[in-house]
Amino acid sequence: MFDIKSFFKREVEKELINVDDYIFMPERVEMELEGGLLNCVLNSDGRVDIFYSKQSVTEVSSASRKHPFTAFETELYHGVYDDVINDLIKEVDKIIDGSSKYFSRSKILPFTAALSQSPVDKNKF
Repeated sequence: MFDIKSFFKREVEKELINVDDYIFMPERVEMELEGGLLNCVLNSDGRVDIFYSKQSVTEVSSASRKHPFTAFETELYHGVYDDVINDLIKEVDKIIDGSSKYFSRSKILPFTAALSQSPVDKNKF
């Protein structure tokens, strides 16, 4: 899914802090958070990808590196990306708490298409 808000935010942050001049050592931090799994990934180009999964629902967001001279884990511990993480948790919880007017847990969906009762005429085609 394409997140237009993150795209514009990333472009503005890129103008403020030119992280294109740096090459970062890729890092990954995983932790359990509010019943789900949070993955924060620092890419070598300075982009931070944040994944939050809970009950088979995954939401992803991206942010630009905020402080290029600070360790990535230090940024996480100081809450630099907390706003992005909070938005992801809210979106995942909204999806989990929502329900469809077309599908319900009480209905069992068929695995295959229904087969006709009459045999197919081989000479028809």
